[in-house]
Amino acid sequence: MHPSNRVERRAVLFTAPGAVEVCGEEMAPPQDGELLIETVVSAISAGTEMLFYRGQVPAGMAVDSSIAGLTGEVSYPLKYGYACVGRICEGAGPLARQVETTEADGSVDAAGTKDSRYYFAFHPHESHFCASPQALLPVPEGMPPAQAALLPNAETAVNLVMDGAPLVGERVAVMGLGVVGLLTTALLAQFPLDALIAVDPLPRRRRLALRLGASEAIDPSGAGGPALLQEALADAGERRGVDLLYELSGQPTALDAAVSAAGFDSRIVVGSWYGTKAAALQLGGSFHRNRVRLISSQVSTVAPHLRGRWTKARRMESAWQLLAKLPAEELISHRFPLEQAAEAYKLIDSRPEQTLQVILDYNF
Repeated sequence: MHPSNRVERRAVLFTAPGAVEVCGEEMAPPQDGELLIETVVSAISAGTEMLFYRGQVPAGMAVDSSIAGLTGEVSYPLKYGYACVGRICEGAGPLARQVETTEADGSVDAAGTKDSRYYFAFHPHESHFCASPQALLPVPEGMPPAQAALLPNAETAVNLVMDGAPLVGERVAVMGLGVVGLLTTALLAQFPLDALIAVDPLPRRRRLALRLGASEAIDPSGAGGPALLQEALADAGERRGVDLLYELSGQPTALDAAVSAAGFDSRIVVGSWYGTKAAALQLGGSFHRNRVRLISSQVSTVAPHLRGRWTKARRMESAWQLLAKLPAEELISHRFPLEQAAEAYKLIDSRPEQTLQVILDYNF
């Protein structure tokens, strides 16, 4: 492909709340120092992305202040998404050679097309896009593209665990077993905890949580759910409740349940983003007397007290390591061709019990 050629790409566009289209558009070729990426797969976020789909993002907020090109205020139509995996298909300028793969004799293909590796990028759902080499993360050798597309969820799980700082012998609960909840459970299972309790109404997700290392998985909505949860939260002594609880369901009502489940001097890490949905909390009873701490956790930054030794790059390496150990295919419930993106969003919105991670395939 000659650098002067323009590319026709396909892109997912949120045209209004509840409406998604796949549109064709012409894009400019890469400029000096940029690479043209051809997307293979991208992952839909069932949390943040669905707030945009449902029109539940607070007015006046940036679409995403951490992603280039998405720093403007939310208004429709808009593009969103942050989990693309693809290949380099064209480069321009000397910076392109930073990520090109050399031939056996050490030479670089003059067309810049010999790099067969996959690269991850925090970018909206588009079939082609331009990026600097610094914006691309090489996918570990042998990792399938769909597994690599789970990287943002894995990084979020690492961030959640770092913010919660579990201690040896603690009792920990994870409420909400979407992909982030399951990855967080898998990471927590590597700690020497006294108990790791997974809470979700969906049987498939509870089974996965047990496989990933939870000591117990409870349905809070079942007939005996509340009693089972209280029993699970009771320790061998008189004190009840968990030491550390993660609220990852995306449902504001779950936060009040988390406060009720928390023990004395316990921590609740709130990883859910509720958007415009209000969370009604009963703070007049156990919350006040139990000295419960609410911790907001958001992956776009590293916690201030960790920045002396931790960077986003170091945290990302931990996320890759977590992802490589997991049965990622079991977390992927659906694959849709890019052209059926509207059906994919509709399924997540109307049948959340049927979905886990939904992938858009650009070469279906």
